[in-house]
Amino acid sequence: MRFSPVARTAAAALSALAVLLAPATVHAAAAKRAAAPGDSVTLPVRDALATLPVQGESRAGYERTKFKHWTDADRDGCNTRMEVLKAEAVTVPVQGSNCILTGGSWYSPYDDRHLDSASKLDVDHLVPLAEAWDSGASQWTAKERELYANDLDDARDLIAVSAASNRSKADKDPSEWLPPYAGHQCQYDTNWAADKTRWGLSIDATERDALTQQLTDCPAQPISVVLAR
Repeated sequence: MRFSPVARTAAAALSALAVLLAPATVHAAAAKRAAAPGDSVTLPVRDALATLPVQGESRAGYERTKFKHWTDADRDGCNTRMEVLKAEAVTVPVQGSNCILTGGSWYSPYDDRHLDSASKLDVDHLVPLAEAWDSGASQWTAKERELYANDLDDARDLIAVSAASNRSKADKDPSEWLPPYAGHQCQYDTNWAADKTRWGLSIDATERDALTQQLTDCPAQPISVVLAR
């Protein structure tokens, strides 16, 4: 249920008062609970991590085909993968028929590599489809899973990276895999927390502990997300 503008204004005022009166982790959780899909939420990344529900994971019933992708939502001839490649190009490629890209260049932050062909890149789901399934997406509708798998509304959720780094990552979470380029690891963990916050996904205890430890060595930066669920 969405709130009216008046109700949202009142809720925002109450949330602001709670921020002044409560400890950081408490008011962060309260702000998150008060928000609805479509609302913007801004939290320090460590507070965002603390608000994620901690649950065991199960891969029972998972099939990659349960996340329909890549789609062409705007019907412009370029599917989601190609839209990401176009958006993240360092040097703009030439777009031919059927959205075939020639020329251009890209930067893969996972392994600090510059690549000169779209064929050398994968488009990575930051939180892999299997991990999303384990973390709550098994209970979603088919349409929600399709929207997740083709999310172009938050640039952190899909990222063009070298095929080698993406395949090394596979479906691992940050307790099992981090980008080999150390200069991107803090951003990776921060974006992971943002992605799970955006989609209302849970974390398991091992994942939480790894992220908590890793983020202690990272800048204390806020994350802002528009809630998808």
